[in-house]
Amino acid sequence: MKYLKIVISFALSIGIFYALNTKFGSIPPIGKFLNPYTGVWLNETDETLNGEVLVEGLKDKVTVHYDEQLIPHLFAQNNTDLYKAQGYITAKHRLWQMEFQTFAAAGRLSEIIGESALNYDREQRRKGMIYGAENSLEVIQKDEISLSHIQAYCDGVNAYISELQPENYPVEYKLLDYKPEAWTIDKTMHLLMYMTDMLCGRDSDFEYTNALREFGKDRFDILYPDFYDFDDPVVPTETDWSFIDIKKTPIPETELPMDLVSTVMEKPSPHNGSNNWAVGPSKSYSGNPILANDPHLGLNLPSIWYVMQIATPEHNSMGATLPGTLGIISGFNEHIAWGETNATRDVKDWYKIEFNEDRTKYKYDGGWSDVTIRVEDIKIKGKETFKDSVMYTRHGPVSYDHNFKGDSEKVGYAMKWAGHIGHDFVSLFLKLNNGKNYEDYKEALANHVAPAQNFVFASTEGDIAIWIQGLFPNKWEGQGKFLMDGSNPDHEWQSYIPREFNAHTKNPERGFISSSNQHPTDSLYPFYVFNDGYDSYRNRVINDFFRSKEKFDIQDFKDLQNTNFNKKASELLPYMFDHMDTSSLTSEEHEILDIIKDWDFNSNIDKLAPSIWDSWWTNLYVLIWDEYDQKEDMVLDKPFAYNAISMLKNNPEDDFMDILETPEKETAHDLFLIAFKETANELSKWKAENGAFNWQYYKGTYVAHLLQGLPAFSRFDLPIGGDRNTVNAAGRNWGPSWRMIVEMTSPPTALGIYPGGQSGNPGSKYYDNFIDDWAVGKYHQLNFLPFNEANDKIIGTQTLKPNSNE
Repeated sequence: MKYLKIVISFALSIGIFYALNTKFGSIPPIGKFLNPYTGVWLNETDETLNGEVLVEGLKDKVTVHYDEQLIPHLFAQNNTDLYKAQGYITAKHRLWQMEFQTFAAAGRLSEIIGESALNYDREQRRKGMIYGAENSLEVIQKDEISLSHIQAYCDGVNAYISELQPENYPVEYKLLDYKPEAWTIDKTMHLLMYMTDMLCGRDSDFEYTNALREFGKDRFDILYPDFYDFDDPVVPTETDWSFIDIKKTPIPETELPMDLVSTVMEKPSPHNGSNNWAVGPSKSYSGNPILANDPHLGLNLPSIWYVMQIATPEHNSMGATLPGTLGIISGFNEHIAWGETNATRDVKDWYKIEFNEDRTKYKYDGGWSDVTIRVEDIKIKGKETFKDSVMYTRHGPVSYDHNFKGDSEKVGYAMKWAGHIGHDFVSLFLKLNNGKNYEDYKEALANHVAPAQNFVFASTEGDIAIWIQGLFPNKWEGQGKFLMDGSNPDHEWQSYIPREFNAHTKNPERGFISSSNQHPTDSLYPFYVFNDGYDSYRNRVINDFFRSKEKFDIQDFKDLQNTNFNKKASELLPYMFDHMDTSSLTSEEHEILDIIKDWDFNSNIDKLAPSIWDSWWTNLYVLIWDEYDQKEDMVLDKPFAYNAISMLKNNPEDDFMDILETPEKETAHDLFLIAFKETANELSKWKAENGAFNWQYYKGTYVAHLLQGLPAFSRFDLPIGGDRNTVNAAGRNWGPSWRMIVEMTSPPTALGIYPGGQSGNPGSKYYDNFIDDWAVGKYHQLNFLPFNEANDKIIGTQTLKPNSNE
C-alpha cells in the first residue's frame, strides 16, 4: 500500500518535519490525518474512469475519454459545457494544487499555514497582486464571452467540490486541517497573476542603482552592458526595421535618485525561462512545419501542468493546461500549434516617493498628490487578523515604506508594473485554441499585456512565426534600469510601443525560428531594450544546430530538447587550461584536472567532469566578485556569467580579479588555480561521504511536493543531465516542465511529456508516473482524437450528464 510508506515516514519524522518547516505553524492534526474513516487511507483509491456522472448546470452531455496516461479527452456540444467540464475534470484531479496556488498568489497562506507565512503574504499584498487581478477582472467583465466561459469553468469546479465529503478531500487538506472553498472568478484571476509574477516579476533597479553609485557610470557600463559581442537574437539580425516610424523617447535632462537600498522582497527565480522553435517546410524532412516548446520552471508535484484535449463541433485543441484556468496554454489544434518562452523584458520599474508630514500626500510635479490607502486584512490561522495599510500612488503600490523593509517615514518606493494593467489574459488562449491560421494567431496576441512572452507559431498552411508580445513602455535610454524620481513627470512611462512594432518575424529566409530567453533583437531595433538577464548560451546552441544541415526530423527535435552540451564550459575551460599554473598541484588534484581536460562538454549523468566544472565555476565566480560580498549594507546583483567570462579572458588583470582579503595582487590566472584547489578539496570530501561525484548525484535533481519537506510525496536524484546553460536546462529543482513536439500533419501529430503525472493524489499510480520517462528523454504520443470516437489507446469513457433534478 503506497500510503503505508507515507504514514510511517510521516509518523517517524513529524518532529523533523515541524522543525524544518516552521512555516506550517502548529503540528498537523495527526489523529484526524490517520482516522480510518476520514483520514489519509481514504485517498488510496484508483480514479473512476467509466460510467455516468450527474453534473449541475450542464446543458447537454459531455463525453470524457481517458487514455492510458490518464489524459482526458473532452467532447462537448457547446463552449459553456466544455469549460464547465474542464473545470470539473481538472478539480477532480488537481483541486488542492489549484487552490493552494491561488492562496499563495493572493497572500493568504497565513490562513492555512499560520503566522510564519505572514511576511510572505505581506509581500504579495504589497506587490499589488490582488490589485492587479481586480484590474484585469474589470476588463474581462466588459467581454461577455470571456466572462461567461470563466464562470462556466468556476461552476464546473464547484460542481466537483459540492460532491466531496471530508473523507474524500485531497490528502493535503487533511494534513493541514482545512477544507476547500467555493471557486470564484477571483481565484482564477489570482492564479493568472501568480504566473504573471513568476514570469515578469523580476527586476534589479535597486541593485543597479547601488552599483551605479558605488562603481560609477563608466565602470557600471562595463560590468552590465546592454549588448554582448555576439548577435543571435530571437528575431534574425537581417530584419529590416525601417518600417517603424515612431522614435524612442528622448532622454530627459534630469537626475536619478541615488538612494542606498539595503533589502528587497524575495523575487521569482532567475532560472524561469524556456525554449521554443519551429522549422518551416523548407527545413522539414516531410515538408510539414514542426514546432517544439519546453518551458523551464520549478519542478513540483503536483506538476504545474495538466494535459487535456478539449473539443466542441467548432474547435478541437490539445496540450498543457494550467490548473485553475481554462483553455490550452501550450498546444495545438487541427490547424495551428503554439508555445511560449519568457521574453524577459523589463516591465517593472521603481519610483522614489517623498511624503508630506502626515503621509497623506506625496510630491509630484512641483505640488502634492493624494495618497490612496488600501487596507489589507491578512487572516492568520489561530491568531487575530493582521491589518497592513498599503499606500498607492499614480505609479502603483508603495511596496517599501517605514512599516515594511524601509527606514524613513517620509520616503517610500512605489512599483510601476505592467502586471497591474488590466487585460484579458483568458481571451488570448481561447482565441489561440480556436485559431486556424497566422492571422488568427496574430489577432489572438494583439491585446496581450503581461507577462511578456515569445509566442512561437506553426500552421498546416506552412507558416511559422514568432512574436515578442506584451505591452512595452517606449522608454528613454536607461529608463527603468535604475530607481527613478516619483515626483518627476519625465520619469514616468511616456507612451507604449505600438503593438505592430513589437519585434516579430514570419517565415524568415533561414527557414527556422527560435527563442530561449535571449535578447529579442539586435542593437538596430529602434526602441530601448536593455540586457535584463538574457540567455547567452542555449540560443546559440539551438541556432547553430538549425544552421548545421538542410533538413530536420522528429528525432532531431527530441535530440535537441535533450542535448546536454555545455557551451559556457566549452568557451572558458580551454582558456583556463592554457593559463593556469599547475606546478603546485598534488597528484590527486592532477587526477581531477585530467578528468575535466578529457571532457567533451556534455553534462551527462554518468560523468564526473560536469561536477568538477560546476564546483570550479561556482568557486571562481565567488572569487571574482568578492568585492560585492563585502558590501553587506546594500543589495547588489553580480554581473552575468557571459560578461564575467569575457572579463576573465580579455581583462585578466582587472582590479576585480584581486582578492581583497589577501596582501597579493591576484589576476584571473591566479583565481583559476585557487578556485580549482577549492574544488578538488570539496570533491574529495564529497567522494569520501557519498561515493563517486558523478553528475546525477552531485547535481541531485529532484521534484518536490508543493509543501516542501514531504519526502514521501517527492522524487529525488533523478537521472537527468544538463544544467541551467544547456538546452536540456535541468537544474536541481527547476528545468523542462513540459516538453512538446508537434508536426503539422492533418491532423497534427504530437509528442509530450512532463515531470509529474496527471493525478494530484500522492496515492495514485498516476501521481508521478511520467517522471522516469521524462528524465531519460522519452516522450509519450499525444493521442489527439479528431472525433468523439474512442481508439485503442482509450482505457475508459465517462459521460457527464445534466442533473435532471435542476
